[in-house]
Amino acid sequence: MKKLYVFMLKSFAGPFIATFFISMFVLLMQMLWRYIDELVGKGLDFSVIVELLFYFSLSLVPMALPLAVLLSSIMTFGTLGENYELIALKSAGISLYRIMYPLIILILCLCVFTFFFSNNILPIANMRAGNLLYDIKKHKPELSFKEGVFTNDLEGYSIKIDKINKNTGMMYNMLIYNHRDVPGNYEVTRADSGMMVNDSHSTHMELVLFHGNTYTDESMKPNGRKTFPFRRLSFEKQSVLIELPGNEFKRRDEDFITAVMLNLKQLEYTIDSLQNRLDSRKKEETTRMLKANYEKNRNANNQRDSILRQETAMLTGDADSLYKELDPDERKRAMENALQYARDVNTNAMKDVSFYKRQEDQIRKNQIEWHKKFTLPFACLIFFFIGAPLGGIIRKGGLGMPVVISVLLFIIYYVISMMGQRAAKEAVLSMWFGSWLSSLVLLPLGVLLTYKSVTDSEIMNGESYINFFKKITYWLKKGRNAKA
Repeated sequence: MKKLYVFMLKSFAGPFIATFFISMFVLLMQMLWRYIDELVGKGLDFSVIVELLFYFSLSLVPMALPLAVLLSSIMTFGTLGENYELIALKSAGISLYRIMYPLIILILCLCVFTFFFSNNILPIANMRAGNLLYDIKKHKPELSFKEGVFTNDLEGYSIKIDKINKNTGMMYNMLIYNHRDVPGNYEVTRADSGMMVNDSHSTHMELVLFHGNTYTDESMKPNGRKTFPFRRLSFEKQSVLIELPGNEFKRRDEDFITAVMLNLKQLEYTIDSLQNRLDSRKKEETTRMLKANYEKNRNANNQRDSILRQETAMLTGDADSLYKELDPDERKRAMENALQYARDVNTNAMKDVSFYKRQEDQIRKNQIEWHKKFTLPFACLIFFFIGAPLGGIIRKGGLGMPVVISVLLFIIYYVISMMGQRAAKEAVLSMWFGSWLSSLVLLPLGVLLTYKSVTDSEIMNGESYINFFKKITYWLKKGRNAKA
């Protein structure tokens, strides 16, 4: 048996490692394609890009592991069935459970590793990847001038250059619009030539201009001169200092925290804190509304109030009679007060509803992430019990049929998972049911395939299905003839 266990582990290890890295590469390329617009043209160091890809890779491990388990299990048992090794083992009196036993132990260990990875390593990777991606998004692209095209990368300036000497860096026939301090092009500078002096450690760029004129419309400035509003300045050489805000790539402190960046204890603490805050806010609002609208003033003279109610019982029987006794101005004022009071109540109610909705959304997001710490490891176990018997049934190895079936099953799992999580976030389904919906759907499939593989059922044989439908047709015809 030990030789059998070693043989099964070796047969599974090769395909698993290969499919895992293939899955990682495919998912990483999809992730990179998603954020390609944020990375291109930013002038980032190669080390920053490598660091981001490393964090992306870590964040994709929980998704790649179930797919690798499914694909490698189908390939392993499909190859054994194709080479008649699985039949030989069964003919020797070894059951399928005994054949799968070492791999079941391996998958259980892998599930434990996936749980600890999702709980301890994945939150840190998501946090650093999110913060680094945020910093990259805020980083402005490198400044680059193009011939005959206005450059608007500099805040407050629009620059057009007709010709650039690539060797000397000299720029010819320059046109600069300055709208930094005042809306509109209140200052226009035209120069025959110029050069850009830029220090990599400075946040400013110096433009040295030669032989030109500067035209200024003083009337566009606040408190500008109304007489002689236009001013022209001729120069032989002039330096323009332009600020480059945010052009340097700066790393931000790790203070951007979301639900995917928390472990189990942090998620439980966050859920409790949000729930207590929500309950406290609801209690405070309930108390305030009761005091403002329903509770009587404790200092009021209840005896005097009862006497007034008895004296005015006949006078105030009709609620509209008080309003009819008012003059037109008082009626108008009463209506305005009532409308204003209703608007204030509606505004406060909408603020409360918005706050409750945000809090409940945050609570549900954290609860879903809490459940995902367990659903991902469980998915590895389910996919193994789907892939292993399915590979023994179809008896096809390699990367042909197994890849097609694996991708199809994984897409079904992913779509159901997204639908369940979305329904849970919108409070359509309960939190545990929406989070575990994909596992609950695929678990019966794994049980069915395992049972069919153990009993050697011809589930992939087309003739068995034809005979099944023939039997149904025969019984339907027999029922019709009996009724006739």
